Amino acid sequence: MTSPPQLEFLAAGGNRHPSAADWVPGLLAFGAGNNIAVWDPDDLYTTGIHTLLNGHTDVVNVVKIVEAASGHYLISGSCDNSIRIWREQPQGQYPPFQEWACMKEHSGAVNAIAALPAKGVLASGAADATVKVWQIASEGVSLVQSISLKPRFLPLALAVVDVSDGNIVLAVAGTMASIQLYGRHGDGDFELQATLTGHDGWIRSLDFLPPDAERSNDILLASASQDKYVRLWRLRRDETTATNGTNGSVFKPVKASLSNKTQHVGFDQDKYAVTFEALLVGHEDWIYSARWLPQDVSSASSTTSTLLTASADNSIAMWSVEEASGLWVCNTRLGEISSQKGSTTATGSTGGFWIGLWGPKGTSIASLGRTGSWRRWSFDQESDTWNQSLGISGHIQDVAGLSWAPDGSFLLTTSHDQTSRLFAQWTRGDELSWHEIARPQIHGYDLNCIAATSPHQFVSGADEKLLRVFDTPKPVDRLLRNLENRPSLNDELAIPDSDEDASNHSALPETAAMPVLGLSNKAITGPETDPDTAAEVDEVSTTPLLPTSTPSHESHLARHTLYPEREKLYGHGHEISCVAASPTYPLIATACRASSIDHAVIRIYNTNTWREVKPPLEAHSLTVTDISLSADGKWLLSVGRDRQWVLWQYHPPPSDGDTKAVGTFTKAAADLKGHARMILSCAWAPSRGETGSDQAKQYVFATASRDKSVKIWRLESSLSATDGSGAAVTLLHTHKAGSAVTAVAFSAATWSDNHMPITLAFSTETGEIGLCTLAKNAEVTDWPGVTTKMVEKSLCPSKAITALRFRPSFKRGPEMLAIGSEDNSVRLLTI
Repeated sequence: MTSPPQLEFLAAGGNRHPSAADWVPGLLAFGAGNNIAVWDPDDLYTTGIHTLLNGHTDVVNVVKIVEAASGHYLISGSCDNSIRIWREQPQGQYPPFQEWACMKEHSGAVNAIAALPAKGVLASGAADATVKVWQIASEGVSLVQSISLKPRFLPLALAVVDVSDGNIVLAVAGTMASIQLYGRHGDGDFELQATLTGHDGWIRSLDFLPPDAERSNDILLASASQDKYVRLWRLRRDETTATNGTNGSVFKPVKASLSNKTQHVGFDQDKYAVTFEALLVGHEDWIYSARWLPQDVSSASSTTSTLLTASADNSIAMWSVEEASGLWVCNTRLGEISSQKGSTTATGSTGGFWIGLWGPKGTSIASLGRTGSWRRWSFDQESDTWNQSLGISGHIQDVAGLSWAPDGSFLLTTSHDQTSRLFAQWTRGDELSWHEIARPQIHGYDLNCIAATSPHQFVSGADEKLLRVFDTPKPVDRLLRNLENRPSLNDELAIPDSDEDASNHSALPETAAMPVLGLSNKAITGPETDPDTAAEVDEVSTTPLLPTSTPSHESHLARHTLYPEREKLYGHGHEISCVAASPTYPLIATACRASSIDHAVIRIYNTNTWREVKPPLEAHSLTVTDISLSADGKWLLSVGRDRQWVLWQYHPPPSDGDTKAVGTFTKAAADLKGHARMILSCAWAPSRGETGSDQAKQYVFATASRDKSVKIWRLESSLSATDGSGAAVTLLHTHKAGSAVTAVAFSAATWSDNHMPITLAFSTETGEIGLCTLAKNAEVTDWPGVTTKMVEKSLCPSKAITALRFRPSFKRGPEMLAIGSEDNSVRLLTI
């Protein structure tokens, strides 16, 4: 290896928590599982997430960005009960933020953080029903006060504002329908001074709009609640407050609960009167987030304050005062409206927006939806409209399986978030970036494994005990080719491989849809396809198709990139554990979870007829955890929880033109004690490259186990009989790792006449990745030493790695390793 691995791409979905993201110029940070994702939405190269900060051990609930003279600071709170402060590193260093402090005084999940950088004050609220106040100084962080909330409730939202010299007001709300205002004078403690009532549900978001000389000396507080309303509260220095609002605003009570009783916060001569200002009515579901337009932006453009709200009703709204009437009105609404109540994301529902953020200049917004994807809108002054821009997306649960297309053109991933996703490269001149291009499968069960059988087809297995086969729809295939500047199907000779494949491709439907509460993606070719889904077909067919030259937006991914389902494969009695496709023969091999020998079998399916080739392969006594087929398809390797690996030799059928025959497998070799503990993964090395010699018949494979070791084996197929019996297997090398090894993968480079080395990658349950360089001299039969280097920790996941896959080498650039992890991330490293 001449240079260390480089991070090519990162994908991870955002956490669904109203406080889990913040945005300042050049930096949007958000919680992604137990990590903090760092993204620049204004990046012209659209590279997406460039860093995942690793430190928390549980889900990150809140992220706050603080700007200081020395740079940015990130403050994060997590379900691991800790608060961490990250300091920005000098430019050019990776990762760009380094952990600076960690506070673990809370005994419950941290759900809210508020900061006042000018005063060095930090407040945190947690599920232990306390609010803790911290003082930040150059030498560290110290706890100065702990507030036990009475009556006891869990704080979900905090906001803090500097009302005057020496006076600070802290607003606290959560699992109670009221807001508590605490005041502090000088270096004293916060004292409860006012309780604001009126909401009928939990309060999920609070935000202060500080006073501004050009607009008003008053302070506005916005509170968003699960009662579907936003309430505005005015803090005015003059104690004589008009009952109908100020600055010309008109307020008419809607019901008795709208009390305008004046309360006070502050001390001595610096007291503020707090009154109810306005009730914002318009959302139809819970409101998760409320954010004021940044003060410097709004004051520069207008004297009118603007509030951004995000709701579970699939909409984002912007509110401001109407000059003619003085009323607060919604002047802009973005998002989607699903015509089918209770529908899934596959039928058009976004599942609501959990976070709404203003861009630093006030001309763009970003919002996080149920699927963990970020949507962006940018304001066009010429047309006076908000247009959707390219966002980012990723899985929101453990990534369970990976599979490259046979030609290396895209990567398929599947996850316990019940979706399968397709990532591909967008090429535009010298600029290259990776994006989620399609979301082929949105399911009702956790998905465990996936395998591409061709560039236009894949099969996936889930907890529902069966496998499903999907075909690529025409719009997605067209988009993939345009993004990579590849020729059309008719111009490309390598794909399809036969006239039959070409006819199958031409017969593919334009798109697919999933019925409400359904599990199967139904192909759509016209309203007459199925009278039961005619309404859905009409609705889908009238919507715009996918873009043809840019990656898909989230609205397209969630609606128009479903793959039509071709077949269901039955036979297994429990949840599917693994699947593998033969690179040369029309067959796939699958296995399911098993606690007895009856279900610990490998089933083979003919991909021409999609029928099972019986009998199943019996050798294991417990769950088969992984299956791998050699590059030439002649050998199948299986490993399992019973600590053994088994080799099966494939015997092709007679070449009589019968496409329904796929041949048979016979057991060739096994090692009942291949490892001391369960074997979790296996992989075949690429072929030698020479032909016609005995050495060309040597096959090498690797196994990985919970016993913290990787073993490399060589199969001497020239010693085996015609029925596969008596094959000799030699242990070549054993590498000991620091923890259980969860996955292995060989690079696609082949041993050739110039003795080119190949790379074996292995991963552990702690997220470490090792790269072993295997150099083989064709003139020497003895196996030389293996050189091992560990990948830099900052490039590795923070949790166990579930899958490793090298990109097939078809002149598509350098070696690329795909990594799936339990920290919800998908990574691509160039080797």
